[in-house]
Amino acid sequence: MQYLAIRAAIHIASAFALYLSVAMLVPAAADLYYGNDDWRVFAFSAFFTGGFALAVSMATRGRQPPISSRFGFLVVNLLWLTACLAGAVPLIASSVEMRLADAMFESVSGITATGATVIVGLDGLPPGLLLWRSILQWIGGLGVIALGLFILPFLNVGGVSYFKIESSDIDDRPFDRFSTFAYSLVGIYAALTLACTIAYAAAGMPTFDALNHALTTVATAGFSTHDASMGFYADNAAILWVGTLFMFLGALPFSILILFALRGRLDALRDPQIRVFAGYVVVFVIVVAIYLRVVDERPFFDALTHSAFNFVSIITTTGYASEDYGAWGPFALAAAFVAMFLGGCSGSTTGGIKAYRFLILFELMANGLRRFVYPNTVLTVRYGDRPVDDDLQRAVVLFMSAFLVIWAVIILMLAATGLDLVTAVSAALSGLTNVGPGLGPIVGPVGNFASLSDTAKWIMALAMLLGRLEILTVLVIFTPVFWGR
Repeated sequence: MQYLAIRAAIHIASAFALYLSVAMLVPAAADLYYGNDDWRVFAFSAFFTGGFALAVSMATRGRQPPISSRFGFLVVNLLWLTACLAGAVPLIASSVEMRLADAMFESVSGITATGATVIVGLDGLPPGLLLWRSILQWIGGLGVIALGLFILPFLNVGGVSYFKIESSDIDDRPFDRFSTFAYSLVGIYAALTLACTIAYAAAGMPTFDALNHALTTVATAGFSTHDASMGFYADNAAILWVGTLFMFLGALPFSILILFALRGRLDALRDPQIRVFAGYVVVFVIVVAIYLRVVDERPFFDALTHSAFNFVSIITTTGYASEDYGAWGPFALAAAFVAMFLGGCSGSTTGGIKAYRFLILFELMANGLRRFVYPNTVLTVRYGDRPVDDDLQRAVVLFMSAFLVIWAVIILMLAATGLDLVTAVSAALSGLTNVGPGLGPIVGPVGNFASLSDTAKWIMALAMLLGRLEILTVLVIFTPVFWGR
């Protein structure tokens, strides 16, 4: 990699850190409003981060290199690493006095919209710190959408949307100009967040809680202002259904939401991945609700409410929990484990494997089985009514292969730190899929990651970044060919 490209990538990352430093003034204002002295922490962090970022930005100014996939990979990795480092600064300096490993874990979990936490005593934290965690997840959620819609297709490592921005066919684009589309994306994301805030407040949540939970619900991220997560509101079915609805919406492709909301394109909702996603959500929710009704003899509406909230939360990789679903019985626990793999749609805020990959894998498998019977048949892999090009097919197979290998490696690494098998397996999976909580008493829905060793926390931080950047985007920069001429 040439020096020019590295310098330019650092310049872009430092410019992004400047925006994050400005965002730190929002929790500073919140602490000031509530009379908490931690406003000084955020003010100091803003000026420290902004000053350092400005100095680096000025020092790395210069001619931009030609746009290439290698430059794109480098920029993406540096941007997310920079965001994680900047996000940790107020956490280290705050009154909570977090160690470096804890602060980085919390920041990475926030920026990657994972929702795992190492903080105990959320109910008593300063409001600015709670808001900062939520803002990190909201920013991370927006970054995930951009990653899926624009960056991954350009880098040929996956990502699929209803249209291609670079298409010469104007009918395949919702807007003539890319900037118009980008503004529409931010507008829809912000509008959903505002609507979610209002809905939570109308359902009975205090305003501050409503804002924080809206920021992390639409981002399908999962940070809460309470140690009990949404179990704090377990008796309020209206709040749980609001959360279920907006988690589901956050898992839809935002390109589709823009076409539907701003152009009235009902046909956009026929995207095959939406049908697959909605299908497995309905199946998991209904089956587990019936299981709870029969086994626990719960009223069906109560069983349906908690099944819907928790399984939509798991499938969309949000990570909220209204109850300890680990105590629902072996079938529900097994269902939760399987659901952790799934994820929402491409171009959404979710993690996981995602529905479009299951579609393409099923097509590849079905075509392979047909060739056993008709070896000379020429078959096309299709996504709905569109053929899937070889690059996307290869990206899907590479992703699945890399996912399984990296998952196995992280399990072994976590087990080497002394974690039991269930904790190691589920924590590794929750990190790679950005679900948040794992299974078992330590990292399950009623636990957190505070008791893990610093080594295990660094491993989990790596897993969360790998999962959020779709694994291949990170792995490629460690290959010799990437740094060759």
